[in-house]
Amino acid sequence: MKFQIGCKSNLYPVFIAIILLLTFGTIKGQEKKDTTIILISDLRVQLESTSALNDMYNFKFDKAEQQFRKLMKRYGWHPLPYFLLGLNEWWKIMPDTKNTQHDIRFLAYMDSTIAVAQNLRENFKDYKLEAAFFLAAAHGFKGRLFADEERKNWRKAALEGKAALKYMEECKEKEELSPELLFGDALYNYFSVWVPENYSALKPIMWFFPKGDKKLGLKQLKEVSYNAFYTRTEAMVWLMRITNNYESDQITAFKVAEYLYQTYPDNPYFHRYYARMLYSRGMHLELELASKNIINRIDSGKIGYEATSGRYASFYLGQVYGNRGDLVKAKTYYQKAVDYSEQTEATESGYYLYSLIELGEINVKQGNNKEAKKYFNEVKKKSGRKQEAYKDAKKRLKNLEKARE
Repeated sequence: MKFQIGCKSNLYPVFIAIILLLTFGTIKGQEKKDTTIILISDLRVQLESTSALNDMYNFKFDKAEQQFRKLMKRYGWHPLPYFLLGLNEWWKIMPDTKNTQHDIRFLAYMDSTIAVAQNLRENFKDYKLEAAFFLAAAHGFKGRLFADEERKNWRKAALEGKAALKYMEECKEKEELSPELLFGDALYNYFSVWVPENYSALKPIMWFFPKGDKKLGLKQLKEVSYNAFYTRTEAMVWLMRITNNYESDQITAFKVAEYLYQTYPDNPYFHRYYARMLYSRGMHLELELASKNIINRIDSGKIGYEATSGRYASFYLGQVYGNRGDLVKAKTYYQKAVDYSEQTEATESGYYLYSLIELGEINVKQGNNKEAKKYFNEVKKKSGRKQEAYKDAKKRLKNLEKARE
């Protein structure tokens, strides 16, 4: 069953009520001595969390959840375990953001994080600043979901972002939290400048926020990647994406992608991004192995490996074999890329459109001009007139007409 974004499902209030009932029951029975620990910087708690975090990023979600629930039993008065359970749900979303079936649990855990952090903040004076960190983090992740390309709920994203910023400002003075806290600062500094530069319609919304600094944001993101514990991997994900997509720094992006894939080899998102970087750098031998591995994992039903990753991998393999002149294999994989794209309704993506163009071109080389025209016309049908794929397909159709004359 799929759940739409938001709290409209009848199960949502039931789910969150159960969590909060367990939460405050745990708080009530918690021994006072536990509330002397600053959990986020406590080495013992970090050691307890290490295995669970590794399992989570390696897509062993059940194992990670079991360990996070053990933390909840011991530290039910604290927002940390609820935040980690929410993060566990977040990584179920990451490989295919069109799939909203995990949204309800993710949002419920983040709302529970907020409720528990507010309780800690109001009733335990010594933990006001640590609670503020988790309030900022939970609101930030909720905003990230609402701002996702598949959801685009900009109003909710802005409201969550504003709440996150409020709590970030509140807990800046806590020095021992700074490596974790810097993550939020880094993203804010970068995207508060990047968003209005790239989305002019959102400029009025950003007037209500303090001015950021992109260079400082990148510097902070690198620092978090080196020094933080809980937010280290999340910071590396953003560093990889930003340096590759927005900063044209493929060397940094590739190094981070390679590290993440080697460290968490069962994470399909890292696997896919690593393959993408291999493609960008023209490393075809490594790309062939990585892409075939993705396809094999999809075929074997490995958790997290689905059609989006298949679309990427199949296109890359089509390119690899096309460059080698193996038209039969290239055709097979381009058709797979088309099929995977249609499964996820990603028929406006470049991988889909250019797979169709390549299939058309292969048919031209094989003397099947009539079949080639079908592919080129399909590109024109599925793309906008201003898109390069549309112009490319139109040009190829003209060339076919000239050849026939």
